[in-house]
Amino acid sequence: MHEAYAAFAGRIVMVGFGSIGQGVLPLLLRHLGVTPERITLIEPRNDPTGEARAFGVKLQQLALSRDNYAATLDGLLRPGDFLLNVSFDVSSLALIEYCQSRNVLYLDTCIEPWAGGHTDPGASPSQRSNYAFREAALALKRTQPNGPTAIVNHGANPGLVSHFTKQALLDIAVATGVSANPSTREDWARLAMQLGVKAIHIAERDSQMPATAKQPGEFVNTWSVEAFVGEACQPAEIGWGSHERHFPPDGHRHGFGSDAAIYLNRPGAVTRVRSWTPLAGAYHGFLITHGESISIADNLTLREAGKVVYRPTVHYAYHPCDAAVLSLHEFAGKNWQLQPRWRIPREDLIGGRDELGVLLMGHGRGAYWYGSQLTIEETRALAPYNNATSLQVAISIVAAMAWAIHHPELGIREPDELDFRAILDQCRPYLGTLAGAFTDWTPLLGRNRPFPEDLDLDDTWQFKNFRVT
Repeated sequence: MHEAYAAFAGRIVMVGFGSIGQGVLPLLLRHLGVTPERITLIEPRNDPTGEARAFGVKLQQLALSRDNYAATLDGLLRPGDFLLNVSFDVSSLALIEYCQSRNVLYLDTCIEPWAGGHTDPGASPSQRSNYAFREAALALKRTQPNGPTAIVNHGANPGLVSHFTKQALLDIAVATGVSANPSTREDWARLAMQLGVKAIHIAERDSQMPATAKQPGEFVNTWSVEAFVGEACQPAEIGWGSHERHFPPDGHRHGFGSDAAIYLNRPGAVTRVRSWTPLAGAYHGFLITHGESISIADNLTLREAGKVVYRPTVHYAYHPCDAAVLSLHEFAGKNWQLQPRWRIPREDLIGGRDELGVLLMGHGRGAYWYGSQLTIEETRALAPYNNATSLQVAISIVAAMAWAIHHPELGIREPDELDFRAILDQCRPYLGTLAGAFTDWTPLLGRNRPFPEDLDLDDTWQFKNFRVT
């Protein structure tokens, strides 16, 4: 018998039914106490796997747009219901405002613009950054400080990794003999500063292998091709640390908002960084923009007399599955023209895992990784319609939805403002091995060969030492 995370009496409308929506549906039914007739899916494509029919939920084949979203949702939602947004090209801010005005709970996995917002040639790189999308959500939060709970940016990453970060900080404190009992945002920032954390990577290595190799003209990925391509074409973004002394030559500040992050004037799809996970070891990952790079950096910022005295550098270091790396290489080589065929392997995966965690560096023990090591074999024993990547996202969604159901009147919230212990407790059974590992790896190991490099040998944890140039 599976544990019920929350007993929800309302209806759930899920916008989007791609790989993440398909993965989360069985967990909604399993853990939130909802019956199939109280779930409606809104998806422009049909039910390709037959999953909606198999579970007996309603599917409305429709693409939400600026013109139809309000009227469509009016016919499906009433006060106390839940809108789960796992779509692409549907404005998160529009849906949040809708839910705030109608007393409907809300959750999304990233802050999305309307179609074209990721690559709009008429918008500056800053305007189409995740920094700008987050600032718009924070502005909405300031104008509507109260209301139904709306959780933004809560999948695996962004989302679960914010909770991994807090657990990792506590683990490092124990290992280094630092007494810690943080409760407020400032407490966490002071703890990170006291520990000496300079850099945090969301360090992920996906090694899942499809039985059929990637073919020319095909994009293969273990989660949404559209979403991955969208964020890969946005500028690379970095939560910019207070210890940094080499501003990137292609780096830019936004000139508005918290100033917690910068962007590079180049897409994440061609920006690589050095990182490390316990099972993969050292690797080169893509510096793909993600909301957690900004929110974790901002929430761990410490100010005194209005001046920043501490902030770690935070960014994503993503090595997707090997087929996705080849797909991205082909995509870039075609000057960002997307392949005509897409494939998201699930049942045909023959091995591998998704190793997703956070790597905290610069403290007294050097570097510490904490996160999930979930194999495809473990995934299949845990939940249907998932691979390891989608399950890490799906269970994070359900755990955060349960938290919102238990705390329904807290307004707009980021993952960093949720109870990290409650979320981790509910996610843990679905994350495979939840591991922590110290390492002596640094980005300077083995460097300056076979060619000399421009490195900062006086401060190992400078961003320029991580960047692959």
